[in-house]
Amino acid sequence: MQSTPPSKINLLVIDDDDINIFIISKIVEKTGYNVEICAKHNGQLAIDYIKDLLLNNQPLPHLVLIDINMPILNGWEFIEAFEALNIEVTNDMYMLSSSVYENDIEKAKSYKSVKGFISKPLSIDRLKELLAAIH
Repeated sequence: MQSTPPSKINLLVIDDDDINIFIISKIVEKTGYNVEICAKHNGQLAIDYIKDLLLNNQPLPHLVLIDINMPILNGWEFIEAFEALNIEVTNDMYMLSSSVYENDIEKAKSYKSVKGFISKPLSIDRLKELLAAIH
């Protein structure tokens, strides 16, 4: 049985750069999808947010875009903390980074909850692909 696509897609952006968050929000507006964005400036804030959603029996974000280099809890540490929660993953998570290091791309593949690695800047076409896969 196939699940019904969401009428509104919840997007969690984990990035410490307000300019990147602003750019992503502008790209989202151009996709034509009904997307609600929640931005967290580091992995710890994002983990706290996800724990709060779980505690209040709220749905997890449909799509999560994670920067690698952030203060407090970086992208890799966020993924490890997320996977330690042992949640049945029903969302799409992607590392979104300006890193061009092959080892970062390979490392992203080593996590069960990470679907892929996207190099910044995020394009409208790539975001449309990600949203279409959910919708």
